[in-house]
Amino acid sequence: MAQFSAAPDSSAIPAYDSGADSAHTLPAGYSERLYNEDLAPLKHQTWGAYNIFAFWMSDVHSVGGYVFAGSLFALGLTSWQVLIALLVGITLVNVLCNMIAKPSQQNGVPYPVACRATFGVLGANIPAVIRGLIAVAWYGIQTYLASSALVIVVLKFFPQLIPYADVHHHGFMGLSTIGWAGFMLLWVLQAFVFWNGMETIKKFIDFAGPAVYVVMFILAGYMVWRAGWRNIGINLGGVKYHGMEVIPVMITAISLVVSYFSGPMLNFGDFSRYGKSFGSIKRGNFWGLPVNFLAFSLVTVITTAATLPVFGELITDPVETVGRIDYPTAVILGALTFTIATIGINIVANFVSPAFDFSNVAPKLISWRAGGMLAAVASIFITPWNLFNNPAVIHYTLDVLGSFIGPLYGILIVDFFLVKRQKVVLDDLYTVSEKGSYWYHHGVNYRAVAALLPAAVIAVICVMVPALNGLANFSWFIGAGLGAIIYGVLARKLQRGA
Repeated sequence: MAQFSAAPDSSAIPAYDSGADSAHTLPAGYSERLYNEDLAPLKHQTWGAYNIFAFWMSDVHSVGGYVFAGSLFALGLTSWQVLIALLVGITLVNVLCNMIAKPSQQNGVPYPVACRATFGVLGANIPAVIRGLIAVAWYGIQTYLASSALVIVVLKFFPQLIPYADVHHHGFMGLSTIGWAGFMLLWVLQAFVFWNGMETIKKFIDFAGPAVYVVMFILAGYMVWRAGWRNIGINLGGVKYHGMEVIPVMITAISLVVSYFSGPMLNFGDFSRYGKSFGSIKRGNFWGLPVNFLAFSLVTVITTAATLPVFGELITDPVETVGRIDYPTAVILGALTFTIATIGINIVANFVSPAFDFSNVAPKLISWRAGGMLAAVASIFITPWNLFNNPAVIHYTLDVLGSFIGPLYGILIVDFFLVKRQKVVLDDLYTVSEKGSYWYHHGVNYRAVAALLPAAVIAVICVMVPALNGLANFSWFIGAGLGAIIYGVLARKLQRGA
């Protein structure tokens, strides 16, 4: 029979063979419906604070992160107000990440396995598949955006290729020939890093995070030198609000920061499971979130502000900023750096997650690598360029799926900290025995599902109904709060025997 690939961190746990001679590798009482070595609790947790710090650097330092920070000025806030909102928001993300990290680090299990304690050993596929589908869509979109940046730079140096960028004459399925070449190049590079396992991913993000920082500081320094420090005005948003009226707008900005990180925050357990101690996770989160994000935001604000005197207009896209620099070497270096940055965030946020999530659906048939490649192949067939270029499609698919993230988070946190009091029976996460702690009813905790659905529906309504547009920016908090409250009430009734 076919052999399962090596586990994500081959130095931590052995490979799992699904052949007939592998029966002895299945721990006593564990079910093949729930177990392979990729999903097994880690025997050796080796990541220190720096590895977590580098993880967040790779997650933050991206074209999307740069554009997001710059976009907050569109709310009409001044630079110092944007910085305060960013800092408060990321500090809140830090606290939330520490909470969601605890069950996975404590037990050495990935996000979908940790979900089994709350949703049931079979019901955990619900939160796993939801997170996996979101990751697949964003994986494709991020790959497309990175390839688009690369194509722009290539066409600048090789203008004879411009005819092949015309999708109407040289294109297929809505993407030009040169677009396909760029997309598949990025697709293969990311697959190569992923296929080599979690240890390679760790080394990649350990390098990519600091490398991007170096180029970001160089770019900021160059832009300041071109503009002249005195010519840089940091009140980019202008003064549109006075006194207390600015507070609701800043609260909106804070909520947007949390929403921006909600995806990787939900499945942070996929990475915190490798932490050698919970203290290492907390230290890595502190340096990687509040400290790192503040430094990144400062560089972003300064660089964005400098584009006004240098180019005569405000540019929030770093790829466009680099593309306007007169020195070819700088353009190439900048383009490669932002490409590496996007590969970094795509792997940590959108590749590792569906790898575990889809493996959890059928552990005997789908390894971690197979799950990741399944997601990668699916990202091609959804034609992310068409998805990205159709705001209505993105709105009605990704926003609907995203509305489930808040409720999932709230339910998981309440269950682990308030219902289970941080105690999980590890072996029962891998058994389908009706005597198992997490079998519930037919393998599903219907109370968790009953809390998820109404909370998610209300969050979706907030996003979709134009009349409730003001609540859309707070959909994560609304969903998380409702999910937590409803599940807490249902769980309390269960404890009382109701």
